Amino acid sequence: MDLASNYDIAHTADFIRSRNFTRVALQFPDELLKDSTKVVSALRDELRRESDVEGKGDFRDIGFFVMADTMYGSCCVDEVGASHVDAECVVHYGHTCLSPTSTLPALFVFGKASICVEDCVTSLSGCLLNSEKPILVLFGLEYAHAMQSTKEAMVVESSSLCGSIYKNAIRYADVLCSVMDPKEYRGTSDTQLQSSHCLNANRDCAHCDQMNSGVVGTSYTIGGLMWNLPEGHKMEDYMLFWIGSDNAAFANVVLTYNRCDTVRYDPMENRLVKDVSHIKKIIMRRYYLVEKAKDANIVGILVGTLGVAGYLHMIHQMKELIMGAGKKVYTLVMGRPNPAKLANFPECGVFIYVSCAQTALLDSKEFLAPVITPFEAFLAFSRGRQWTGEYVMEFRDLIAYPSLQVSDKLEEARFSFLQGGYIEDLEPQESGKDVDENERSLNLVEATEKSVQLREKYTHSLVKGEARTGAEFFAARSYRGLDIQSEDSGPRSFVLGRSGKASGYKDEKSSQENM
Repeated sequence: MDLASNYDIAHTADFIRSRNFTRVALQFPDELLKDSTKVVSALRDELRRESDVEGKGDFRDIGFFVMADTMYGSCCVDEVGASHVDAECVVHYGHTCLSPTSTLPALFVFGKASICVEDCVTSLSGCLLNSEKPILVLFGLEYAHAMQSTKEAMVVESSSLCGSIYKNAIRYADVLCSVMDPKEYRGTSDTQLQSSHCLNANRDCAHCDQMNSGVVGTSYTIGGLMWNLPEGHKMEDYMLFWIGSDNAAFANVVLTYNRCDTVRYDPMENRLVKDVSHIKKIIMRRYYLVEKAKDANIVGILVGTLGVAGYLHMIHQMKELIMGAGKKVYTLVMGRPNPAKLANFPECGVFIYVSCAQTALLDSKEFLAPVITPFEAFLAFSRGRQWTGEYVMEFRDLIAYPSLQVSDKLEEARFSFLQGGYIEDLEPQESGKDVDENERSLNLVEATEKSVQLREKYTHSLVKGEARTGAEFFAARSYRGLDIQSEDSGPRSFVLGRSGKASGYKDEKSSQENM
């Protein structure tokens, strides 16, 4: 497929020209960065052609800035990076989660991955014949360009298979939108934003089409896709047919709708994959992490996005939840988490990762402490809440969840499956909203004084799992640095330590002497 079609050059140029943008940020993932210079040249040529035809403005006034190596996941719009060059909009290329932006309008170019429509239709027809349930077709956004031809070919194919019952036997998802403009929903609450789902300034998205047509039923959205089920139908009544790769978007679908039968058509290998149990097994691992998080006294909130709308509200909601459960909370901003970064915060017993749905699941087997999602935090820190099998990946879907109400149940001991006994939870902390500055200062002084006393009195009795604050944890560390043995307790201008290389100091015996 040629570059102009794959990168949607004509539509992108029209988006820039129609809105009179003069500073445009082009965001590429690592695998598409090699085409960035060609895309910029093609956009300039297209804008030059439009300028010559219409005779409006000068295309040379438009500045393009190529962005790569995003601070967080490449599927989200990097508004922080775009703000460094004072960009007026962002054009996002490649795989995306279509999370709504906070400040800048954005155009999403999904790309056009190759697919054999005939083979896909054959696999879909086989599922239609062998399944007792109707089929819901979902797909990766990079295959959205082939969905219309797939629908048309399926109509022809199914006419000889199931005749008139075809219309009720298969449904297709649509792309929610490809243009986002925060000005359209600025001043709108997060709950209203979730219910509207319409972020397109031109109002030409699938959501508006269904709203204007008066479709009756329940609407669902996930990963930039939207579909409508008839009234009285549930997701469990359908088999999910995914067209695309085994990636984060597919895992998001399988975990969110884990009660549905799911199959995947792989366009790269032209084959149907029926076994997706490796993804569903993730839920078993996540349940273990939830139980482990319940025993943590110090919780770290990892900010995994600075652009997705509603992330600040979720961070505040997490703080209230954790403090209401009697835990200590710290907020950390560090870009993409890895074991080395999180090892700098050994006092935290668990981390909550606030990010988009497709980057929320981190394999924390190599981490010192587990990393959980906001939904798992609700399960862990809300006393009495049971896991019913429901799994929510999108943190914006949790905004409507009721905040934790501290009750008398906190006075009862909680049974820990990992510890094998009952544990007394800590006293709930003040949220800080109704506490005056003098009381806060007094609490800080008392905490500091307590941590100093702990260093002398309880150094050897505290362990990581028992520390209630970061100060208590560091007061109980066994290693404190260079230990000076001297009768003189006064301050010294310098301290002379070991000399030589770390591989063998001068006061150490050489390897030859040891032999």
